[in-house]
Amino acid sequence: MATQQTKYWPPERADEGVREAASVLASGGVVAFPTETVYGLGGDARSDAAVERIFAAKGRPADNPLIVHVAAAGEAEALAAAIGPAERRLMDAFWPGPLTLVLPARPGAVSARVTAGLDTVAVRVPGHELARRLIAAAGCPVAAPSANRSGRPSPTRADHVLADLSGRIDGVLDGGPTGVGVESTVVRVMDGAAHVLRPGGVTAEQLAAALGGLARVASPPEAGDAAASDAGAPRSPGVKYSHYAPQGVMVVVAGGDAARIRAAVQAAADAERARGARVGILACDENAGAYRADAVLGLGPRAEPERAAQALYAALRECDALGIDRIFAEGYPERGLGAALMNRMRKAAGGRILKA
Repeated sequence: MATQQTKYWPPERADEGVREAASVLASGGVVAFPTETVYGLGGDARSDAAVERIFAAKGRPADNPLIVHVAAAGEAEALAAAIGPAERRLMDAFWPGPLTLVLPARPGAVSARVTAGLDTVAVRVPGHELARRLIAAAGCPVAAPSANRSGRPSPTRADHVLADLSGRIDGVLDGGPTGVGVESTVVRVMDGAAHVLRPGGVTAEQLAAALGGLARVASPPEAGDAAASDAGAPRSPGVKYSHYAPQGVMVVVAGGDAARIRAAVQAAADAERARGARVGILACDENAGAYRADAVLGLGPRAEPERAAQALYAALRECDALGIDRIFAEGYPERGLGAALMNRMRKAAGGRILKA
């Protein structure tokens, strides 16, 4: 891919940045911008050429659909062929916010590259005010996966975007560090159930509370489930391919007993260091000071998985910067936001789990 100049708009020039970045989007360009989850790489969702530029910049597989971001809930009507009562209940409860709904697509509303040729479209209204201002100013629905090279940890700061995509995209709108730190929850309502295709910033417990008895909440589906895929093509991003991976080999150490997790992490780290590897440990703050390794990165209190979710991707990128060969990460209980956190950790580890 040819190198190009990537413009950077700092936070103190937000108004100018929104105007100029919106003009770039409206003319078919691609721009990275902040959302409340991670930074997204946006292009006009109606334009085949703009969407192809997103895929090229990221090196993203073509059968991986993109999420379409709109500035207000009412704009989903132009993209969806139908919106049911359960979806409307979720829109009212969580938009703007970190929830993506997979809806039946209105024919011709967006590029077929956005939907990966499927009959559904994934839509959300981002919670970040700067993102909504940008989308509104651009005057188009904005297709936007995370603004990183495909497979790499998602970016939670503008400098992460520049490290991966400088010279490959038109610009980066800096809105400071993101808040949630992991991507949106993706839900498809089908056959009386709200299927969580990807856990994220809205928890299963929150979905159930919002829906009441209107629909039950189903766990992440098995591969091949009709809610999740069509002939192997995923309905949601983030479910088929390796994602979020650091350069070093990562292992998640999981179990129900905190002391056994600590002992297993240290034993594994000691063994790898004895072989000459540079070892990093990702740990809750309560345990971080007790570990011996080349780098120990605290992710916040164990009882606050939302803090770990905010810190995870930046910690993985820091391990890369430190030249870490092996990463051992403490697992977290899969309750609330811990479900999304562990989903991302497992994917970053390529499924390597050590039971303590």
